[in-house]
Amino acid sequence: MEQNEAHSERSSKFLKDLGIYAIGNLGSKIITFAMVAVYTHFIDKSDMGYYDLCLTILFLILPFVTLQLRDGAFRFLLETNDVEQRSRIITFTYRTLLYSTAISLVATLLLAMFTSIDYVWYCFVLLIVMSFYEVITQVARGLGNNVAFVTAGIVSSLGIGVFSIVFVVILPWGIAGIFISNILARIVALAYLEMHMKIIATYCKFKIKVKQVSRDLIKYSLPLLPGALCWWLTGSSDRWFINHFVGLDANGVYAVAFRFNSIILILATIFYQAWQETAILQYNSPDRDKFFSKMFNTYIAVLAILLTAYSFILKICYPTIISANYQESVYYLYPMGIAAVIFALSAFFDMGYQCAKDTISTLPAIVFAAVVNLVCNLLLVRYFGVYGAIATSIITYLVLFLWRMHDMKRYFKLTIYRSSIIAVAIILIGAIPFYLIESRLLLFAYMTVACVVMLMAMPKDTRAEVNDKILRKIGI
Repeated sequence: MEQNEAHSERSSKFLKDLGIYAIGNLGSKIITFAMVAVYTHFIDKSDMGYYDLCLTILFLILPFVTLQLRDGAFRFLLETNDVEQRSRIITFTYRTLLYSTAISLVATLLLAMFTSIDYVWYCFVLLIVMSFYEVITQVARGLGNNVAFVTAGIVSSLGIGVFSIVFVVILPWGIAGIFISNILARIVALAYLEMHMKIIATYCKFKIKVKQVSRDLIKYSLPLLPGALCWWLTGSSDRWFINHFVGLDANGVYAVAFRFNSIILILATIFYQAWQETAILQYNSPDRDKFFSKMFNTYIAVLAILLTAYSFILKICYPTIISANYQESVYYLYPMGIAAVIFALSAFFDMGYQCAKDTISTLPAIVFAAVVNLVCNLLLVRYFGVYGAIATSIITYLVLFLWRMHDMKRYFKLTIYRSSIIAVAIILIGAIPFYLIESRLLLFAYMTVACVVMLMAMPKDTRAEVNDKILRKIGI
């Protein structure tokens, strides 16, 4: 009885956090996706492809500028309420970001002197702003202010939308307009966080001793750097292979499909953020394995429903929201969605390493997955173009998922429910109607039936908890 009450209490907190993150992520990303539709009407495919390559490089450099302190600061802040300890963590974090900014400035000056890279200074400013934004928003989470965290995300995305209207639509500045919009939006979001939480005023004490904290944070964060490089190779190298073997136009079309496909990753991120806090706080509970199993199987069901609903609705609506020049990208959506689901499931197991503070053990699987990714991209993109890149993603994330599922036995043991097998079977079968059916009515009918079947197959206790929470919210 006590165990069931504990499960219910933890599930209730998880659902509450899930709701907060959902409001923030979905509110902000709806604006972002609206901007993608706008960009397809005002930016050429080759320019869109070049901007996507710039972003790809920035995401490669970002972990080295931040030293992955976004993860370390969150993890260590979450487990302490001591003001002095929080001051040490945040002071060291800000100090490190300032050092990284100075080093990045020197590197950019050298690049500008000896090369002729387009938009190099825009890239530098965006990199620094992104670095502060990524780390400081996680600091806000670590301090327990999830509402401020998600509000900052909404402010940033709303800013991107407003500034894009100004600099891309009204003032047709092309790629430069997109860079400026992203830079200004994040600056506004950072200003909001400081005004609302006063993080610098409250916690930054540059004379405070941070020697022990710096050692602990570096020990936790540095092993994540090689992993970040491998993640970049795994998730972003496909753009370079597509650009080399197929061309910038194909990369631009792929970039649009990837933006829409990332809605699955966004929804998975909502779950991940809520689950991250719950898993860390409940890792030492006596019924951990049972609770983790329940969450994992629920996650599979939710991802399957989301993939089916999102892909079929997008196919129905695609002709009305995307420019004719990018229409071919609709056929990339479903297999890219499958890859995103497998990636999201593999990320679930990342919690074992974080809970145990054993981040160095993440490396073997990620390194192996990166090697698989590079080899498959080299072999498949050459002959199958964009579809080769998508197949590579599926293979890579499947390898990572299987490795981690086996590796997690050191930290916790999961039980796979029959309902999860049903959900996986339905999303695999869903590829057939997605490619063979063009009738909007039939597509909608398949989507509805598939989602209802998966919903009914969801674990009963989870379904009951969700229904109970919804009923209480509406006052029934």
